[in-house]
Amino acid sequence: MTIQTARGARRALMLAGVSATVLAALPAVAQEAPPGTDQASTLDEVVVTARRREERLQDVPVAVTALSSESLENLQASDIAALEGAVPNLTLHEGDAANAVVYLRGVGQVDSLAFADPGVGVYVDDVYLGRAQGAFLSVYDVDRIEVLRGPQGTLYGRNTIGGAVKFVSTPLAADPGGRAEASIGDYGLVESRISVGGALNDDATVLGKAAVSLSRRDGYSDNAFTGADDGDRNQIAGRVSLEYRPTGDLSVRLNVDASRDRPDTSRTPARATPVLGLYPDTLADPFRVEADFNDLSALDTFGVALTADWAMSDLWSFKSVTAWRSMDYASHLDLDATPLAVFGVYVDEDQHQFSQEFQLTYAGERLNAVAGVFYFDETDLTYSGLLGPVISLVTGSINDQRNRSYAAYGQATYDLTERLSLTAGLRYTYEDKDFRRTQTFYGPITTPPERDDPGLLVTDIDTAASWDSWSPKVGLDYAISEDVMAYVSVSRGFKSGGFDGRANDASGAAPYDPETLWAYEAGLKSTLMDRRLVANMAVFWNDYTDLQLSSFSADGGGGFIALFTNAGAATIRGAELELTARPVPALTLNATVGYLDARYDEYIGPGGVDISDQRHLVNAPEWSARLGGVYVVDLGPNGSLTLGADAAYRSKVYPTVSSSEVLAQEGHTLVDAFVRWSDGDDRLFLQLGGQNLTDERHIEQGFDLSDSLGYQLAYFGAPRTVRLTAGFRF
Repeated sequence: MTIQTARGARRALMLAGVSATVLAALPAVAQEAPPGTDQASTLDEVVVTARRREERLQDVPVAVTALSSESLENLQASDIAALEGAVPNLTLHEGDAANAVVYLRGVGQVDSLAFADPGVGVYVDDVYLGRAQGAFLSVYDVDRIEVLRGPQGTLYGRNTIGGAVKFVSTPLAADPGGRAEASIGDYGLVESRISVGGALNDDATVLGKAAVSLSRRDGYSDNAFTGADDGDRNQIAGRVSLEYRPTGDLSVRLNVDASRDRPDTSRTPARATPVLGLYPDTLADPFRVEADFNDLSALDTFGVALTADWAMSDLWSFKSVTAWRSMDYASHLDLDATPLAVFGVYVDEDQHQFSQEFQLTYAGERLNAVAGVFYFDETDLTYSGLLGPVISLVTGSINDQRNRSYAAYGQATYDLTERLSLTAGLRYTYEDKDFRRTQTFYGPITTPPERDDPGLLVTDIDTAASWDSWSPKVGLDYAISEDVMAYVSVSRGFKSGGFDGRANDASGAAPYDPETLWAYEAGLKSTLMDRRLVANMAVFWNDYTDLQLSSFSADGGGGFIALFTNAGAATIRGAELELTARPVPALTLNATVGYLDARYDEYIGPGGVDISDQRHLVNAPEWSARLGGVYVVDLGPNGSLTLGADAAYRSKVYPTVSSSEVLAQEGHTLVDAFVRWSDGDDRLFLQLGGQNLTDERHIEQGFDLSDSLGYQLAYFGAPRTVRLTAGFRF
């Protein structure tokens, strides 16, 4: 037995022991709802597809949070950032370049450029989104969102080393119906959403659905240089679905979705330190910025997916998911946050991806199994550069990258006894990447050059590499009673290697290694007090190696350089608790608690020196917690009034790889609340809600340029916002 295996076994046994100690006191509490129990006071069953088949959430031996459309409505979720407080150990916000920054249990990716793959997979109706741009999803036409924590390699596509976020759109139905709503709010907010669907022929073998979302608002910041606002929003998104059901055993669904975001400006950070000794920091008023290079931010996405489901027999079913997606992003980013043309970044990215997955499922009396193959082919062409006299010359670079991924996977669960089940899974992945990079220096021009403008070619790199990995999973789950289940598992996660997209020469473009993570987890799922309380917990221990991290520093001449390397290794330990209670029929309470003990074991810094004692893991707060409640007042023939409020706390967090104390966000609490009136038929509703009601100023992301340019920049989360929404269902 290797040292690594021995350590893993000890940790798995330790976690199992912890759970067993907690469980010992619970069976006496757990009990079935006796006949005659008031069903209005019991919690609804939640069905998920976390293991690629429909199951009750409480039967799934996986740390997963499922948020229904009603839960998302109560969270006032207009985009997926609202998930952050509702899921333990989750960090989720919009980054500096219209990208989704997603971390689960301290695992993710903060860099927004195309060569850096995400550490948490984002899926829309079983289709993997390959880029962080376009993955910060608006919440509309949604049935539920599932967040799976920990490696998901045996069942899901690329780069789910930290977990997966699954967006499941509203299913098609034969009965005609729909929903429409409109919102107004401060900062010039105007939003509208409408969805409609139903059968398209008399025998209901062809179903259709269409949904559209429009969203506009002014920027939260005022640009003192131009007199305009900064970081506004102007988005239209839509989805059309057609489904053909020739028999009860076969369905073929076509999904087409698109979005177009055209704000007037990009998003400018606040100055966390003085810049060039000329402009003081703006932390006292972080929403008053100064920018001269923020005039462009454009993001378009388009996707087509064809999904076929065939129930071949009572035991066997087959599924095929074929998808093609594109993403176009262009932006001007002011990274000096002054009226001077000091340090601007321009980006023009064109990405396309094709994926194909075949899946075979078996559902027997004692054995449930799924096996499949997955193919992913992505091309990304990014033209970007730096603009400003502080770097002496304007640069323009073209990164042309192609990624191909091939995988075969399988996972099976076998009931050893009526109470004890064994799960085993294995995935083989082969990744192949081609990378071409050219970099050109231009003269002292003041606008971004065109791709074919003449200049001095200083970098010309053409390289390729491949990697493969075996990702196993083994787990046991035991039904202590009908309402209490415990589980333990060991799994391995894998995230593809690649090339530093900022490299200046061939040595800098040497491939960096894949990330790997061994995850040891034990958990408990329980439904208690006559189904009035759901209590789920998990403890975990992750061994994380070859972390892929970006950093900004200075070269030998003091010039700006950006590096992307394998920094070293980390150990991440933690615990999670999720509670949902309905003490009386009118009141539902929710609580989550997440704890992380995340430490670098090794961090190889400049000069090959281990600086692990000087660094903290990115987006890994030690504590995160949320307490929320919803109370429904019955108004009789006048309908109902729903009152909701929640408070989400996060302890100190470091949003940059450098662990800058200037940019570190101290512990803070965000408070939201709403009141909603619904008519007696639950068709009309009117809601007034507010988020961040205490107007907490909190840093979500930053740039530490102190080693090269001598300053630091901070991106702040949204200030207090209020909105009024009216809608109806038909």
